[in-house]
Order: sequence, then structure tokens, then C-alpha cells
Amino acid sequence: MKVDQIYTGCLAQGAYYIESEGEVAIIDPLREVEPYITRAEKEGAKIKYIFETHFHADFVSGHVTLSELTGAPIVYGPTANPSFDAAIAEDGQEFKLGNVVIKVLHTPGHTMESVTYLLQDENGKDYAIFSGDTLFLGDVGRPDLAQKSDVTQDDLAGFLYDSLRTKIMPLANDVIVYPGHGAGSACGKNMMKETVDTLGNQKQMNYALRADMTKDEFVKEVTDGLAPPPSYFPLNVKMNKEGYDNIDAVIEKGTKALNPDEFETVANTVDALVLDVRHQKDFIKGHIPRSIFIGLDGGFAPWVGALIKDTKQPILLVTDPGMEEEAVIRLSRVGFDNTLGYLKGGFDAWKTEGKEFDTISSITAEAFKARLETEKLHVFDVRKDTEYVSEHIDSAKNASLEFINEHLSEIPKDEPFYVHCAGGYRSVIAASILKSRGFHNLIDVAGGMKAIREAGIPLTNFVCPSTLKK
Repeated sequence: MKVDQIYTGCLAQGAYYIESEGEVAIIDPLREVEPYITRAEKEGAKIKYIFETHFHADFVSGHVTLSELTGAPIVYGPTANPSFDAAIAEDGQEFKLGNVVIKVLHTPGHTMESVTYLLQDENGKDYAIFSGDTLFLGDVGRPDLAQKSDVTQDDLAGFLYDSLRTKIMPLANDVIVYPGHGAGSACGKNMMKETVDTLGNQKQMNYALRADMTKDEFVKEVTDGLAPPPSYFPLNVKMNKEGYDNIDAVIEKGTKALNPDEFETVANTVDALVLDVRHQKDFIKGHIPRSIFIGLDGGFAPWVGALIKDTKQPILLVTDPGMEEEAVIRLSRVGFDNTLGYLKGGFDAWKTEGKEFDTISSITAEAFKARLETEKLHVFDVRKDTEYVSEHIDSAKNASLEFINEHLSEIPKDEPFYVHCAGGYRSVIAASILKSRGFHNLIDVAGGMKAIREAGIPLTNFVCPSTLKK
């Protein structure tokens, strides 16, 4: 038996490859499925099942394409109702894979169709659970994504409490927990950075698995401090439930090379968003006016979903040479399939053609410190609320990137203002959005909070983030 976690840091998502006696099961595959097929072929194995833990909201799974290419059935838990052919398993149903068994545990709460898959080894011993968004390391799945008129957030949280205590917590402590997501995912509040653990350790340190916890306490704690879900979540659920275009067609359309004139024409004709995915330092030095920066080197896909919102938005790409396909694939992982092409020759080609470009004013933390000591500055910290409360420049206002458009009225239009984040990635995203809104009087603090600390700029008293509500 082989069990491999295929973890994608950009999405903080875990897919799983399980093989026994030449038969393979894939759990929660990513949109681009060729790596699973190639690996199975290399090992002389056949993909027998595609298991989905639920209808994902934060990414588009590769289940439909993988099934079309391999003939393997897609398996969902009870109450799932996809638009395509799928095996809807019963609670407790077992699927034989080589000489091991994968058992379906219906664990509603995150969503009503959510399941946990229990892997039993060749001796019938419980070996591991693939818990999807039911149980994370350090947390549990948020219960507010599948609300309906007759099922509330509190109802779902109550179902989750029962699922954990009747299906998961009775399992042995040495059972391995393979979650659907890790730290950085918007599907939970306070996940650990680790991606694999034992159930016994989770029983010890996961607040939601306290043995003496009442249902009312659980509901209160799990629902407390939930940020609004990103707007693209329902659109991803729809794609996962109803199907989507083959990724090869998406890549072919998205990797069409456009010279600067063609690029500009398409942008103006279809009102396409120009998305620049280069490094923030390159974007600062020069970029196409009104383009939005979200760099591939950071938390690219989640920020695309949180900030662009409409998965049908036409997109044109500015990339480093050779990164066009990577950008299209990573966009497609979160359902953004309407990429229309990329700037051939990159930003250098744009400049060579003599076309207009913009820059971002940026200063070092040391220069920023000198100005703070002699002037009253407008400073905006675009980190998350919890990061800001933990520690910040005393005079800075919090304008978290997720909700930057809600803070436009606070930003001066005729005076310089400064933006910073933790390390310099999010502040440039914010700067690009603000410039696209007509705010050109901004100055980015290079290196963010890390550089600010090193420069010795006075900060508020530190509050440990673990003591704050998430």
C-alpha cells in the first residue's frame, strides 16, 4: 500500500494518491489531472476510483476530467446530487482497492454531503482518514458555506459536532489524519502549518475535539469570528457540481500570444482585466496602466478569487517569459477559465513599442522611519485584522487587502499616503488596485512589516496572535 499526499501550497490543498496491488484511488484531485494519470501508468497501475469529499468551494477539482480520461467512477457521499454521472455512496459503504478497503463515513457539517474516507490496511486495521474539510489540523471546516433557507449556520455546526463525535473521535489515536487543507486556506480559521498528524494528537490540541465540549459550546466557538467567505466560492461549487470545460481547451485559449497592439485591442474591446503575475519588484518598476498585480510567487490563486470575484471575467496576462501556461493553470484551479491570451515578449515588449506605462513609488523602511519622525503621515496597513491587532505602527490605519475597496473613503486623494503589509507582496496588490481606482499619490514601504521592525520603527505592544479570535 502506498499513500501519497500531493500538497499544493498556493491553494493550501491536499490531494491524495492511494495505490494497492496495482489499483489506484485519487481523493480530491486538482484540475490538471495528467500527473495522476502519468504516475499510475509509470507504476503499471490503473486508476479505479475518484473520491470526492464534498463539493469544494475554494478550488475546482479535476474529478470530471479524470473520470472522462480513465473511466474511473466519481464517488460522492450521501445526499450529493451532481449533474454528471457519479456513484452516490451510502454511509458505511466499502470500496475494495487491491488488498485494502476505503470506507465511507458520512460526516455532514461543513456541507451536508461531506464525507470522511477511512482507509483500512490489508489486515483490516484502521490506518488513516482523509477528512476533507470536516477535520483540519488544529481546526474544523467552517459551517457557513452550505446554508439554505431551512439549514442555518448553527444547524450545520451542530451536525459537524455530531459527525466528529460519532464518526471520527471514536477512532484509534494512531490513525493518521490527512486533511483537505492546511494553513492559509479560507475554509477554516486557525489551521496548523503541518499537513499530516495523528488523530491522537488532534484530540489533545484541537479545540474542536475537546472531550468535555458541549454542542452549544462547539457551535459558539466554531462560528465565532468567521470572516465572510470569498465571493468566488459559490461559483466554484457550481462548477464542481455541474462540470466544466476540459483544462486543455482552457490552456489553449489562455496561452494565445498577443503582440502589444493586439493585446491592447483585446483589452479595450472586451473590457478584459490585465493581470500582471510577475514579481512585485518588477511591477513596481513598470507596468501597464490600470493593470492589477497578483504575483505567482505569493498566494496567487486565493487572492485572485478573493479580489477578482467573477470567474467569468475576461483576463489578459502579463508574465515572465515561459510562465504563461503556469499562470493559466493556476487561474483554472479556482475556476477562472476565461483567460484570453498573454503579452508576447512580456512587459519589455510593451516598453519597446513605446506604449504608456506606470510605476509605483516605493521607499525603504529606513527612509520611511525618517519621515515618520518629522512628519504626520497617512499610513495604511493592508494586513489582516488579526495581524494588525497583534502589532502595528501606532499611527497606521488598518485597511485589510480583502476589503480594500471598503476603505476608499478613508484614503486621501490629494496628499501622499503610505501602504505596507507583512513582506511587500500584499501592499503591491493593494497599490495596483488603488492606482486602478485613480489613487496615484501612494507610496509603498518596501519589505513591509519585516523591514519596518528591522528599521526600529516604534510599534504597539505585541499581542500573541494565538490569543486573538480568528
